[in-house]
Amino acid sequence: MRPFLRVAVVTLAVALPLRAQENALVAFNAGSLAVPLRAALDSFAAHEHATIEQENAGSLETARKLTELHRIPDVIALADYQVFVQLLMPKYVSSYAQFARNRMVLAYTPKSKFASEITAKNWTDILLRAGVETGRADPGTDPNGYRTLLSLQLAESFYAKPGLAAKLLAAIPDRNMRPNEATLVALVQSGEMDYIWSYESIAQAAKLAYLRLPPEIDLGDPAMAARYAAVSVRVAGKTARDSITITGEPIVYGIAVPDDAPHKALAERFLAWILSPDGVRVLRAAKLDALEKPVIVRSAPAP
Repeated sequence: MRPFLRVAVVTLAVALPLRAQENALVAFNAGSLAVPLRAALDSFAAHEHATIEQENAGSLETARKLTELHRIPDVIALADYQVFVQLLMPKYVSSYAQFARNRMVLAYTPKSKFASEITAKNWTDILLRAGVETGRADPGTDPNGYRTLLSLQLAESFYAKPGLAAKLLAAIPDRNMRPNEATLVALVQSGEMDYIWSYESIAQAAKLAYLRLPPEIDLGDPAMAARYAAVSVRVAGKTARDSITITGEPIVYGIAVPDDAPHKALAERFLAWILSPDGVRVLRAAKLDALEKPVIVRSAPAP
């Protein structure tokens, strides 16, 4: 699907006119963006005297609010820019910005089983030990869920252990799966889970201990893009009845203003602000690795 896109790298430094306009802003966003996007929305709203409505869910579930429920927000921010490409463009969104990065980690607490032993060399053995409870997000609703599956495949290749991905997946029973990775945090904090597949930004914001995996596995290193592209998974698409293929690649978040956003002028000012140096500072203070130079992607014009 990528040939219909053209990409331009731009630096946005926008002085925002703070004029009184429609003062409601509705944002749909990925669960992992709940805290940093709220910080950005609150900061922006304070200047605009605007009211904010925010809905957090897995990115695929969020996209289906548009494709299935026909609910159109003012701003939509997702943990995987490919959800825009595969599900929302060009019908709902004609352009979006790649605006942040992340990496997969194993988050835990000092009370987690074998917390004092786990390392980047032995983590697969730890997760396979009897009694260890590991949580993951649902790949049908959340990119963290399908990225967990991709990371398991990458681990099997990196460690040259055939069947490792299946063993690790089998050690995570369905009862340990949740709709999005953000909801897993409370479970590991309470001790119900020993380890959860999460993002570095979430682990940092929640002040969890976490294990950084080798870059060959964590989907966080742009230099490893070719290696990541060797693995893929199929997940539910625009509806739960169809499917799309997700190929491994470095984790990049996307944000957009839908073409039919109810409060489009205000939403576009927010988008310009969140991509500006001031917005980047707010996001980084909330532990999200926001890009200094966002990448703007637009639909190619019709022939």
